[in-house]
Amino acid sequence: MRKRRGSAGGSATTPTGPAVPAEQATVDCGVYVDGLREPGRFTHSSAIRRVRETGRGFVWIGLHEPDTDQMESLSGQLGLHELITEDAATGHQRPKLEAYADALVLDMATVGYLPHEPLTEARDIVSTGGVMVVLGRDFVVTVRHGDFAGLAGTRAQLEGQPARLANGPATVMHAVADRVVDSYLEAAEAIGRDVEELEMAVFAPRTQVDIEQIYFLKRELLELKHDIAPLALPLRRLSVDHLDLVPGEIRHYFRDVQDHHSQVAAEVTTLDEQLTSLVSAAAAMVGVQQNTDMRRISAWVAIAVVPTMIAGIYGMNFTHMPELRFEYGYYIVLGFMVAACTGLFLLLRRKGWL
Repeated sequence: MRKRRGSAGGSATTPTGPAVPAEQATVDCGVYVDGLREPGRFTHSSAIRRVRETGRGFVWIGLHEPDTDQMESLSGQLGLHELITEDAATGHQRPKLEAYADALVLDMATVGYLPHEPLTEARDIVSTGGVMVVLGRDFVVTVRHGDFAGLAGTRAQLEGQPARLANGPATVMHAVADRVVDSYLEAAEAIGRDVEELEMAVFAPRTQVDIEQIYFLKRELLELKHDIAPLALPLRRLSVDHLDLVPGEIRHYFRDVQDHHSQVAAEVTTLDEQLTSLVSAAAAMVGVQQNTDMRRISAWVAIAVVPTMIAGIYGMNFTHMPELRFEYGYYIVLGFMVAACTGLFLLLRRKGWL
């Protein structure tokens, strides 16, 4: 069983009762009343019972990669729809917002930038995962799949702002969505630095850039784009639609998240266009280099043709050929070869072929 963090404000404990399978996937479980976390440690059962018996506050349960049995155990206590249970156990759902009779489910893709050595040695620079937020009237469940470490900080940040938590569990959904979108921006900015590094390398004099590096970075950027783009519609619904579980004040906060998401989407599109331009520039530079190489090869071939032609003529073995019996003919022919080759070399070099 994972160790769950209690409130910093006291050491009292609440009887936890027998463990249930879902406890094994629990990162944290807390009860919040009037924006303040109740002291002590709670199991899911005791936390839900505490809130529903008193009629005050809400439960925030954080899970990491629960399996089907663990989710079914929790769903039975919260009364969640079986489709929510299935999606939460499977993970990595396409970003979407689904409304049920007594719950609202927000699925989001998570991304993280992986620090790496030069692009020639990197295999991946973007890690992906998923976060599901299940919102009810007196509970909120966050289900994380993958290595996204931002939710622990989000809980700590909200616990330091009890006035925000007093607005109810929808505040948690907003905070998680805001943190996820911020991670998009962080990843886009980091990839932007990689793009700038490639640009400098491509346009630096006497520098050869492997075009595969650009294609690799473009692939990673497209993966990021495919993960973040579908979230636009769910955020718009949360900021505009009058959903029973999302108070009007929280909808205003979701508008801010929607603006940040639009900013990230625009930045990713700009980076994609930059990489497309870099592909064209690199391809053009490769073509120029190939033309230069071909000119040099052609120039050396032209120089080699002259002595080859002369040697070929005097190798035809005819009986009557000029200078065959001339005492200095051999040296004259060699001198003519050297002079012709030297003249061609100087001419081709002056024209920039060598």
